[in-house]
Amino acid sequence: MQGKARFIRPVIVAAIMAFLMTAVITFINLGAPPDFLRRWMIAYAVAWPFATVAAFVAVPITDRATRWIVRKIDSR
Repeated sequence: MQGKARFIRPVIVAAIMAFLMTAVITFINLGAPPDFLRRWMIAYAVAWPFATVAAFVAVPITDRATRWIVRKIDSR
């Protein structure tokens, strides 16, 4: 991936992953109290920056791992 897209993609992926994961974990921990949405959005606001950093670290690793796996599959 080239240009600006290589910086935008991990941020979007992190946003989606953090959004879904914080919803699930907040629900598991709290159930559905009246202030669920507020608590979920607080968890999301905290998680998204960390998820973004993790995505920038993970993307190159997953790209290399994917290429390695595909080469192993293709060499059979």
